Amino acid sequence: MQFSEQWLRSWVNPALNTEQLSELLTMAGLEVEETAAAAPAFSGVVIAEVKECVKHENADRLRVTKVDVGTGELVQIVCGAPNVAVGVRVPCALPGAVLPGDFKIKPTKMRGVESNGMLCSGKELGVPEDVDGLMLLPADAPVGQSIRDYLGLDDALFTLKITPNRADSLSIRGIAREVAALTGAELKPVAIAPVAPSIDDTRPVKIAAREACGRYLGRVLKGVDAAAPTPSWMRQRLERSGLRSISAIVDITNYILLEQGQPMHAFDLAKLDGGITVRMARDGESLLCLNEKTVELKAGHLVIADDAKVLAIGGIMGGEHSGVTTASRDIFLESAFFAPEAIAGKARELGFGSDSSYRYERGVDFELQRDAIERATRLVLDICGGEAGPVVEEVAELPKRQAVKLRVARVPKVLGVTLSAEEIGGMLSRLGLAFTLEDEVFTVQAPSFRFDIEIEEDLIEEVARVYGYNNIPSDAPRSGMRMLAQPEEKRPVDQLRHLLASRDYQEVVSYAFVDERWERDFAGNDDAIRLQNPIASQMSVMRSTLIGGLVDVLVGNINRKHPRVRLFEVARVFQRGPDGFDQPEKVAGLAWGPRLSEQWGAKAERVDFFDVKADVEALLHPVRAEYRKAAHPAFHPGRCAEVRVDGKAVGVIGELHPQWVQAYDLPSAPVLFELDLGSVVVRSRVKAQSVSKFQPVRRDLALLVDESVTVAQVLSAFAGKRAQIVTDIALFDVYRGKGVAEGKKSLAFSVLMQDNSRTLTDEDVEPAMQALLEAASELGAQLRV
Repeated sequence: MQFSEQWLRSWVNPALNTEQLSELLTMAGLEVEETAAAAPAFSGVVIAEVKECVKHENADRLRVTKVDVGTGELVQIVCGAPNVAVGVRVPCALPGAVLPGDFKIKPTKMRGVESNGMLCSGKELGVPEDVDGLMLLPADAPVGQSIRDYLGLDDALFTLKITPNRADSLSIRGIAREVAALTGAELKPVAIAPVAPSIDDTRPVKIAAREACGRYLGRVLKGVDAAAPTPSWMRQRLERSGLRSISAIVDITNYILLEQGQPMHAFDLAKLDGGITVRMARDGESLLCLNEKTVELKAGHLVIADDAKVLAIGGIMGGEHSGVTTASRDIFLESAFFAPEAIAGKARELGFGSDSSYRYERGVDFELQRDAIERATRLVLDICGGEAGPVVEEVAELPKRQAVKLRVARVPKVLGVTLSAEEIGGMLSRLGLAFTLEDEVFTVQAPSFRFDIEIEEDLIEEVARVYGYNNIPSDAPRSGMRMLAQPEEKRPVDQLRHLLASRDYQEVVSYAFVDERWERDFAGNDDAIRLQNPIASQMSVMRSTLIGGLVDVLVGNINRKHPRVRLFEVARVFQRGPDGFDQPEKVAGLAWGPRLSEQWGAKAERVDFFDVKADVEALLHPVRAEYRKAAHPAFHPGRCAEVRVDGKAVGVIGELHPQWVQAYDLPSAPVLFELDLGSVVVRSRVKAQSVSKFQPVRRDLALLVDESVTVAQVLSAFAGKRAQIVTDIALFDVYRGKGVAEGKKSLAFSVLMQDNSRTLTDEDVEPAMQALLEAASELGAQLRV
């Protein structure tokens, strides 16, 4: 909410400067987001009256004027504004004045004629003004007075970030009430006296939706001049609160909303048919709103209607066809209380909101409506003239305020500050909270404007705000702490992050809400977990894979011309399970671009499947995984493998499918992996063993196998028959070509053997090698000679 400091100080004027007032409001829970000057700094500008105005003898568009600036002598000024004329009162910058932009005014000659100052437009003073030319002031503007004092330009504009529970502070009245309670300064509210009716005209009102509308008041005003100009003081306060002036009647309703916190609306009486009914909409009804949008109404929408049609959407916006125009002569003012539950969410459903809906859905004082309509009536009569009829009121179901108990002994336990019952009672009284005290227990009745006081802690919060959060001592907590045991069988997740970072990956954090398209493309998921109320249309489902987020970040980096990208993310995904929803954790990575950063010592080569496979093996170490050919909707057929540990699939690795490379406009395919985090963090307990003092024996085993036989199959066969002395088996060569038959390939393995108690002999080695050969022969392998 934005408001003028001068307007607030007309209600309550504490002995605080602007900065101190800002600090006070912020520490009391009404956060001041920004304070800004109402106008830029300038000096030496006064109100002047043009006494003479003649054409410049050497320029068609210039006028030579003589103006009265309150010094007793006329000052000659050359002016080129089209609206300069005898008798107008305008701002005048005298010699020595400094205008915005550090523009200094000096005596000068314009086309040979002396000019001792400058007549100013609003633009030149940094003050919004629609007039083309000089800023024209009212005829009663005091000549010689500083324009800053006359227009109140030494003002500050406060912008507050009001939390949803403090709807009572969405008005000057509410903020002034808070400042008075916090500082003890005198509160000087606007006196509101009932306006005696001078005519008998009324319109009957009826509340059909009694739970949604608790109170509705209406009043007929006849013979008003809706085209009357809005007073400058009201227009100024509206503009400094972020609202533009529209017309006198509309400005008055907006003014009441800002001053009192009560949304109001005015109907053109001539456009109403019969009485007013507050009811729920009927199917098939529609309304052209004031924002020129036509709304198809549903049964859950609260509406204001006459006997023939819908006039407005209750608490949100009025209709175009029943609104007041400058041609209106008779109007019907409404002031109502709508239950927050009836308004909340409706503006979002309709796709637009208003200042009224913003307040109604948070809670408006349900005792304020009569004061508001009386205040608005007086302003209309004073500004637009006319005659007022009696107020017609219908009351339905209003909120009930339950008494809340506050124990004096409970306050120090929550706040850490001991306060007496007398001190607490004084704070509650300043806040307008009526109470009784018995046996050190306050029974508090919340006023009609406080929707947020329901439990004891709410009252303790109020005490803390008035006492001052800065006055509560910040004692450091003292407690005994001990390190939690870290099981050896589980690696910390941060260790995985450091490992990936050491391999040149950078961590990203992406949204768990993703585009539904990502789920179809990268997970083949046509039944994604849909959000009922997504924060954006492209974030409508929960992710079941991390691949989409990594590809999206890659696209952003490529668009910013990054030549090499390596990313990883550790996060939860969301899947449907037999008992509801599962939220397993995953670790995923992506590599794209050159294998190494650009350098002179190595030629540029694009990262491939085996580079990322090495990263996955490092991540799983010391566990050895098995890789099997797999099919996955995100990956290239034939360049995708399933990662298996102990016979269980724990992830997938592969090159992005060409279809998605083209669809997401990527220059080339990245290589990605995704693993179950639980399988990555698990590790076997370390077992100590002595280091052998005897030299290891290495033998190489070259086998001819069919192309369909994978290395993983061979290694699995070896594992079943490897002797105890075999410490390691590793593939070091794959060969196809001359000397190897078509459809065959040569796989060469290094076999390391070692014993801790003796040196191995041929009698030990040969049986071990023969056992490996026999295991491989079961796959159709032959020893290559």
